Amino acid sequence: MAGMSPILRRKARPPHERLVTLIRKPGCHLCDDAQAVIEKVCGDLGVPWEEKDITQDAQLHDAYWEQIPVVLVDGEQHTFWRVDAGRLRRALTK
Repeated sequence: MAGMSPILRRKARPPHERLVTLIRKPGCHLCDDAQAVIEKVCGDLGVPWEEKDITQDAQLHDAYWEQIPVVLVDGEQHTFWRVDAGRLRRALTK
């Protein structure tokens, strides 16, 4: 392994060290759909998640208004509009 790239030697982070963030707005049916997927995947894996209301945060509003719902994994944008459960699961277990 000495010659292996450090990127390939990375160990997966434990689930409790991950964080999924759903950026949403009230009354958004796509946001409700995204939340259902996040609740299922994060619940299965023991990954914590949080939601943030885009109408209560000017910085989030400016950054993501046209993309909501937006899903962040560990602070990095993972997806927007629709959440694919398999893709989210892979991102959280790699």
